Amino acid sequence: MRRISWRIILAATLLMSSLVRASADDGAVIDRWYSALLVADRTELSELLSDDVRMKLDDIGVVQSKQDFIASIDEWRGAVAGAAIRHRVEKSENGETTVLACYDFPSNDTLIRETFTVAGGRIVASTQTAVAQDCSAY
Repeated sequence: MRRISWRIILAATLLMSSLVRASADDGAVIDRWYSALLVADRTELSELLSDDVRMKLDDIGVVQSKQDFIASIDEWRGAVAGAAIRHRVEKSENGETTVLACYDFPSNDTLIRETFTVAGGRIVASTQTAVAQDCSAY
C-alpha cells in the first residue's frame, strides 16, 4: 500500500478550502445582487456586473448586455416598488450558482430559477427562467 504524502494532503486541503471560499464569495455576490435589485440600485448593480455580461431571459427570448440591463433600471424601479424578493441557493459548483427566487410584486408573484456565473467577484453570465406564476412552490 502506498503512503500518501502530507504534501498531497495539504495541497488537497488548500484546494478544497479555496473552493469553499469561492462558493461563499459567489453567494455574497448573489446576496448583494438581490438586495440591489430590490431597490433598483443602478450603481451597485453596475458594479456587480462584468462589462461583458450576457443576461439571458429564456421566457421572452432576450439576451441583454450590461448596458441594456442598466438602461432598463428606471422601468424596473417602478415595477419593483413595494415588492419583496426572496431567494435561496439550490446549488453552487464550478463558479455557477442556481437560485430559486420568488418575486413578490404587490399585484402578483412569480417563481423564477436563475443561474449565475460569477468570476472575480462579478456576474459574467445570468440565465432566468420562469418556474411558476406564483410562489407557492417556494
